[in-house]
Amino acid sequence: MKIKNLFSLMIAILPLVMVGCKESSDNGNGGNKAAAVAKTKKASRKTILTPASSGIPYEILVVADGEDFGNGAYDALREVLEDDVPGLPQSEPSFSISKVSANDFHRTLRYCRNIIIVNVDGIYSQGKIKFSRDLYASPQMVMTIQAKDAKQFKEFVAENGQSIIDFFTKAELNREIELLKKKHNLFVSQKVDSLFDCDVWIPQELTKTKTAKNFFWAATSKGEKDMNFVIYSYPYTDVNTFTKEYFFAKRDSVMKRHIPGPNKNQYMTTAHRFVSVRDAEVKGQYAQIARGLWEMENYDMGGPFVSISRVDEKNQKVVVVEAFVYAPGDDKRNLMRRMEAALYTLTLPDEKEVEKFSYGIEEVTIVPE
Repeated sequence: MKIKNLFSLMIAILPLVMVGCKESSDNGNGGNKAAAVAKTKKASRKTILTPASSGIPYEILVVADGEDFGNGAYDALREVLEDDVPGLPQSEPSFSISKVSANDFHRTLRYCRNIIIVNVDGIYSQGKIKFSRDLYASPQMVMTIQAKDAKQFKEFVAENGQSIIDFFTKAELNREIELLKKKHNLFVSQKVDSLFDCDVWIPQELTKTKTAKNFFWAATSKGEKDMNFVIYSYPYTDVNTFTKEYFFAKRDSVMKRHIPGPNKNQYMTTAHRFVSVRDAEVKGQYAQIARGLWEMENYDMGGPFVSISRVDEKNQKVVVVEAFVYAPGDDKRNLMRRMEAALYTLTLPDEKEVEKFSYGIEEVTIVPE
């Protein structure tokens, strides 16, 4: 589909794939519990000898004893990890799952970037979650979920499912931000600085740009998988600026004016009924995060978007950064999450440096109330 006014370019997948985490047979019940395979302890520090982790973003390897693949423990965890990503136009799982028996968890499988170890053993009195960073490779997150039996494991995973999803999602966002820190579009950073007195790191592929008053758009071009970044600002008045209705009105107004369709009376709008708007905290300050679907008025075109609105206290204005994707017929999870990571790199005038959108990952224990 050719769109005169919508930038597009086939994206290149990030060079993160080294050795894929392949599924192995879950044979043998084994006397060695998963805890013996890898005990969670204080995060090991990366050294010159630490191998690079393998796998693609949002892929998790689940390690369990053979019996836990049949008693419902693994199935309960898989159901949580494959929950739909919010804000996408089609069903896509939060993570891609591979599995391996604890007896077969060795060699290159230990280098997978995200690992969950299922540890069901009668020695435990309650469900707990522990995790370590860079245990076998870097970057890597290894989480161990323990429970006394399959019933307790399933209940505990169901209760803490969102925390598990958030943990690995934010770990992946941090990894993407680290990549953007090393390599990002310098022209866009300079342009955003001159227009908004802010900084932001976005992928280098976004080379097509449009500038207007209090508005900037960068996008890829020449392809079917479009990644787009938008930043705009408007005066901050009071707390009512951050109502859901105000967000819809402001976004629709800005997009109608600056992102037209191929013909007259065609322009981007917000699919209000498919958008969630919530209060959040970014870098210790208030933010409003919206995610859902955009549409092209009077034209069959649309896709997902996510936006973050923050207050520039120095200049008393609201700065909005948004990412949206147009990729008809293709999965959009990784495209959107890659662009979402870029949004968290926004540096307002009174912020001296960009900090990671960090989950605060150190070894912790999660226990039920």
